[in-house]
Amino acid sequence: MIELRLARRIQNLPPYLFAEIDRKVAEKRAEGADVISFGVGDPDRPTPPHIVAALKEAVEDASTHQYPSYYGLPAFREAVARFYGRRFGVTLDPATQVQPLVGSKEGIFHLPVAFVDPGDVVLVPDPAYPVYEVGTLMAGGEVVFLPLSAENDFFPDFDAVDVPANAKVLWLNYPSNPTAAVATTEQLARAVAFAAEHDLLIAYDNAYSELCYDGFSAPSILEVPGGMDRAIEFHSLSKTYNMTGWRIGWACGNPVAVEALGRVKTNVDSGIFNAIQRAGVAALDGPQEFLDELRATYRRRRDRVVDTLLDVGVPVESPKGSVFVWAPVPDGHDSASFATLLLEEAGVVVPPGRGYGPSGEGFVRFSLTVPDDRIEEGLERIRKALG
Repeated sequence: MIELRLARRIQNLPPYLFAEIDRKVAEKRAEGADVISFGVGDPDRPTPPHIVAALKEAVEDASTHQYPSYYGLPAFREAVARFYGRRFGVTLDPATQVQPLVGSKEGIFHLPVAFVDPGDVVLVPDPAYPVYEVGTLMAGGEVVFLPLSAENDFFPDFDAVDVPANAKVLWLNYPSNPTAAVATTEQLARAVAFAAEHDLLIAYDNAYSELCYDGFSAPSILEVPGGMDRAIEFHSLSKTYNMTGWRIGWACGNPVAVEALGRVKTNVDSGIFNAIQRAGVAALDGPQEFLDELRATYRRRRDRVVDTLLDVGVPVESPKGSVFVWAPVPDGHDSASFATLLLEEAGVVVPPGRGYGPSGEGFVRFSLTVPDDRIEEGLERIRKALG
């Protein structure tokens, strides 16, 4: 068999963290183990019925079976603009400031293609969603990590950042994956001022904005003065409406950034199935009362996870947003050894924090998107393993 030569950009690319988690779960289950995964943040609750009904109706319309528009249905772009107006008080031009995406992940990955030349620098929070780093590397860019710490509320200390002259993009994500931190408008205003000082595009991942607790409400960076000039914001229907498998999201904000990302996409994909976009309109414009129940479910699960970890001596903080608990590992462990202990001794999977960046060392992440009975079983196993 011939030896194929891989591109240099792929030779040093690490396996995708969540793909590795899936592999480990499959291996243990193949051995006959009953594995409970707190790994991937994939909602266990069904998509609301009115959204499913809208999809069924749209699928019956043969006009949705053809190629969709590269730039998305006008009706979906308009629904996004209405959502931003209601939720954040932000005015968006649907034609020039909204770009539908095949899930926000693909837009996050493709943004560096539009803005980063080989050798350019992207500032990436550490720890963070791995695609910020991977998308940069695949575009030939270089990553400079911005360490996040509990002492600074997991927000970058911009005064401590030495910004290279060739830095182009600053990534931010609040409510945060994995740290579950929620940013304030004051913090985002500091980020906008920092980006303006260093001529950076802010790429803001706001996928968890509707999942906050205890009276907290997540802002959009576009509502901060100067944010519309300086930022492109990514959002998704995945977590808010339990639609991870539907693959629909959007980018919005600065029209130059939105157009550039759209130009990349027209050369890469053929858009989102129109029936799914029509269902997306139903999601954004339809009844939102179910969100109260969804938030209550995640809050209850958060409390159970936090209380159990505190009982077994893990000094975890109760998160105010997202669907994650970011927990420090017990003394005597690093993130990998603690994750291995839980897998081997309790049959429980948690991602080691090091997989989200160097500063993730010393933490593991628990996802709350696990049915209640399995959460209770997993927590009882953890009690026994750590007791």
